[in-house]
Amino acid sequence: MSTLIIVNPHAGNGRAGRLWSRIEPLLWEALGDLVIAVTQRPEEVAKRLRESIDMGLKRVITVGGDGTNHVIINALADLAERQPDLPLPVLGSLPIGTGRDWARTVGVPFDPEDAVRWLAAAQPRPVDLGHLAHSKGAFHFLNIASAGIGGEVDARVNAIRHRRAWTFLVQTVGALLRYRPRFVRVMLNGETWYEGTAFIVVVANGRSFGHGMYVAPDARIDDGLFDVVVVEGMSPLEAIPALPSLYKGTHLLRSDVHHTRAADVRIESPRGPLDLDLDGEYSLAEDLHFTVRPGLLQILSHPAAEES
Repeated sequence: MSTLIIVNPHAGNGRAGRLWSRIEPLLWEALGDLVIAVTQRPEEVAKRLRESIDMGLKRVITVGGDGTNHVIINALADLAERQPDLPLPVLGSLPIGTGRDWARTVGVPFDPEDAVRWLAAAQPRPVDLGHLAHSKGAFHFLNIASAGIGGEVDARVNAIRHRRAWTFLVQTVGALLRYRPRFVRVMLNGETWYEGTAFIVVVANGRSFGHGMYVAPDARIDDGLFDVVVVEGMSPLEAIPALPSLYKGTHLLRSDVHHTRAADVRIESPRGPLDLDLDGEYSLAEDLHFTVRPGLLQILSHPAAEES
């Protein structure tokens, strides 16, 4: 089986480009016949995918980070909407980016050589995609979307050229010191569920964001539901000491954190647009409507690893 490899050489502060010479021969050995596409711009991805489908390729693997995955799943979803009868390739991910949160959810090893072996033994399985329609357009997401402080953290992190393992934590603390919780109304399946100030409203398909913050530790990628988490507004002196609980997933035990599941989520902000995080990509919008697209995509996975 031929496999399309989409390489983002800029992922992980250029780490993907630096590691490519070591990874490429491993991929040839583990996966067989390859078609290599090095993409410099997001708009190149859709073209490469269309070409690969025309060639009969049934598997595509990204070498990059969560941002690379975000681009490719939107390209795949766009193809699915334009041509519903078109068989989409199975998607795999070799995580080289900074956050690598989707890899945490699915269980892909961080070591590139281990990840190649993991992908070679993986099997296709259907997963859900999230869909967000708002005042400025519509997008799909694979892992997690959020409204509130997560968008500001994205903007801070994406402005840093050379990122380190601690970059997300440092920028999160900086954002907490500056960000002012916003008044929001969260509606689930047409009924108001939460109304008040919030640091963040998370709509999760996957489990973690922000380089290992397990904001939705019980989320499943194939249950047809989002895990929805609201963190109430509080002072920085309260919020910063609570950060370790996010990395453990124990924040859900707090009385000022609310969580549930739903397939249809609306977020309204009467006082203007909200900062958005969409698989690590920043935007600003209002009138947010999230819906689940059950089983829209097939990914390479080891289900037992994701259950653990």
